[in-house]
Amino acid sequence: MYEDILKLKPSLVWKYFVDILQIPRCSKHEEKIIRYLLDFGEKHNLETLQDEVGNVLIRKQATPGMENKPWVCMQSHIDMVCEKNSDVDHDFDNDPIKAYVKDGWVHAEGTTLGSDDGAGVAMQLAILASDDVQHGPVECLFTVDEETGLTGAFGLKPGWLKSKILLNLDSEDDGELFFGCAGGMDTVIRMKKEMETTPQSMTAFRLMVRGLKGGHSGDDINKGRGNAVKILNRLLWSAYDENTGIRIADFSGGNLRNAIAREANALVVIPESRADAFNVLVDKLSLDIKNEFKVTEDNLEILLEATDSPKEVLKESIQSDLLNSLYACPHGVIKMSDEIDNFVETSTNLAAVKFKDDHILITTSQRSSLESEKEDIANMVKAVFSLSGCEVEHSDGYPGWAPNPDSEIIALTRRSYQKLFHEEPKVLAIHAGLECGLIGHTYPEMDMVSYGPTIRGAHSPDERIEIRTVEKFWELTLEVLKNV
Repeated sequence: MYEDILKLKPSLVWKYFVDILQIPRCSKHEEKIIRYLLDFGEKHNLETLQDEVGNVLIRKQATPGMENKPWVCMQSHIDMVCEKNSDVDHDFDNDPIKAYVKDGWVHAEGTTLGSDDGAGVAMQLAILASDDVQHGPVECLFTVDEETGLTGAFGLKPGWLKSKILLNLDSEDDGELFFGCAGGMDTVIRMKKEMETTPQSMTAFRLMVRGLKGGHSGDDINKGRGNAVKILNRLLWSAYDENTGIRIADFSGGNLRNAIAREANALVVIPESRADAFNVLVDKLSLDIKNEFKVTEDNLEILLEATDSPKEVLKESIQSDLLNSLYACPHGVIKMSDEIDNFVETSTNLAAVKFKDDHILITTSQRSSLESEKEDIANMVKAVFSLSGCEVEHSDGYPGWAPNPDSEIIALTRRSYQKLFHEEPKVLAIHAGLECGLIGHTYPEMDMVSYGPTIRGAHSPDERIEIRTVEKFWELTLEVLKNV
């Protein structure tokens, strides 16, 4: 399955990347990859530690002649976003990721690839295993649960790391060096769910939105992509507003808080006398919506299929609250930076809607480089759902990483990139959350930089990693370690 990948250069990085592909490691289920790392450290006779939350730290002494260099920490997260297309049969708890090479990229077959941040993990393992890389004393920090709670970074204790320099290997654009990131938080809503018997003389339909690109709710929020939850709700709200007599039995869309919703579907019933009018309405709106997204979402599908009638539907008052609240809920870029060109300062993501046994669960997340704006947009979301009497809860959130224009490691990494590739890298802040914010909070003297190979479609089954940039990623890391 992996023969073509194992032929790629640098061979040691791709060897460990293939190892990682075969280890289930969804967020909060990292037991197998943790065991792999502990066994790796023991096999290579390296000092290997694990903390209370599951983070693994592996230390390697300096190569001959480099003993006087300062300690450097390389860091990546070991969990991955586990998303798949609805028609793909894949068990993320047990099945390996199926991957292949095509047109200069490594892709997965209908699932997320896990290059976010399998690329960083593979890089660290290759350096730890290598006997021909020049470096001072290094320690490799492998954190858990970055994607769904930053649990590993939150649980990091002072004094565990020896380093005052950190290379975060969790960025997704070759030629871009990051020296700051947004902070974030989640806002989770629970709406009461009360059902009643489905009225007589109704026709049932399954309304589906699919084929969207989705993507990372930080990196991709400004790319004009559709949100399946918002699109589906627009269709349902319009039908309700047009007095079609629509009643909703189920609404399911999106998945993870940090992914833009790619698919959503609803089970609805319509009075038999209004079924044709409902079909016409959906057809008309579908054309409008596809036209609006014709540039950014060329695979968007909106499907309406007849199905068996459900026994129960939402009470109409709750249905009204749900549709109005979702329509009013903000999603997307809220403010662009006034100081950094083309940089998202504040955004919010309407991530998922799920019908549970006794409530409707609505998941959102907010990001901002300014703590006050992050709280403001979270409160805006809270206000919308409070109007419907919902229970709204904010997470504690995580801090941003304030840019340091005098960073020595940024300057060194920039010079190294110029020397190796004869081009000027961009030095940027990123709208996505990085663990650097939390690590810097625990280790305030830490000088940090974040970089990586080019990854596209992270957090979606379109995820892929550009092969040529992995070699550049390797060369840059070695150059930095040699010259730090």
